[in-house]
Amino acid sequence: MARATPPGTDAEAEPAPKASLTRQILFWLGAFVAVIAFLLVFSSILLPFVAGMVLAYFLDPVADWLERHGLSRLAATIVILFAFLVSFVVALMVIVPILATQFAGFAANLPAYLATLQALITEFDPGWLERTIGVNAQSLREALSGLISQGAGFLTGLFQSLWTSGLAIINIGGLLVVTPVVAFYMLLDWDRMIAKVDSWVPRDHVGTVRRLARDINTATAGFLRGQGTLCIILGVLYAIGLTIVGLNFGLLIGLFAGLISFIPYIGSLVGLVLSVGVAFVQFWPDWTMVAAVAAIFFAGQFVEGNILQPKLVGKSVGLHPVWLMFALFAFGSLFGFVGLLLAVPASAAVAVLVRFALGRYLDSPLYRGHRQTGDLPADPAVRSE
Repeated sequence: MARATPPGTDAEAEPAPKASLTRQILFWLGAFVAVIAFLLVFSSILLPFVAGMVLAYFLDPVADWLERHGLSRLAATIVILFAFLVSFVVALMVIVPILATQFAGFAANLPAYLATLQALITEFDPGWLERTIGVNAQSLREALSGLISQGAGFLTGLFQSLWTSGLAIINIGGLLVVTPVVAFYMLLDWDRMIAKVDSWVPRDHVGTVRRLARDINTATAGFLRGQGTLCIILGVLYAIGLTIVGLNFGLLIGLFAGLISFIPYIGSLVGLVLSVGVAFVQFWPDWTMVAAVAAIFFAGQFVEGNILQPKLVGKSVGLHPVWLMFALFAFGSLFGFVGLLLAVPASAAVAVLVRFALGRYLDSPLYRGHRQTGDLPADPAVRSE
């Protein structure tokens, strides 16, 4: 005779996996809400700490390399941060004053440059356009003048915003003091922190969590380290090229175009428009010099797409340009400059988690249905799959 099922065993244990899954979902949703609330509440004071964490993450491979070559973690950390601080101080003493002078000169000359461009457009007689395709010359002049005025307003607002943000960053007295300290301790304890966090992961899911963490790290590292290095190289190339051809404010425009190249296509486009506009005012009617300025940016795009991008970034980033731009705007709007620092790792994490969830959905009965493997699909339209 079959034994009766004792109460509280099989029949009551069946819902346990569902209850466990529900608790995990609620836990992670609660953790996500807590993180967002924390960022919103403390976003005004987080900049030195987030900057220190980003700096430590950026420099961790260098520390690992020095460890493999005989230095202790403490010695490697001291060497790296000392070299970084020396480079930063030299940049502040040499490059920043030049850029500040060029920025002040550019802001002072911008109205005169715009007036000159509008005068050039007004003097231009596109009669051949009216004869060939029926475009009214006066309407074309007015449209181009309006476009320049709108572009001037956008650039003026952009530079004012950057200048205000820069002053806000500089006015945070603890930034230059707290950030190196945070970076030092984070870089020193990086491997131990990763191991500690790994020990907290539920053992039933540790393999999945590690795989997701590796994917997120690959995407984040590929962008932050690879794209960051690419932006610096492009900025230097643009600045040197524009300075060699004698363009006014060439150093400022070149470095600015390179440093905002982390936004796909925007950096080069903004730099091209700025430099060609300045070249028109400075060199007109010498078309050769205007073409030389434009050629610098076209050459930079060629070097980026065929040499720097494959070597430094590769195809492992996995961040679509549209998704990246949305993340930068969204996080910047919500959390300010701190949000810009967090946008790339957060967007990389979301992209990896979405791909993981999509893969689980495609392998689940919700997508495949409850038919056994090998059975013909019930819908004749999908039998060929």
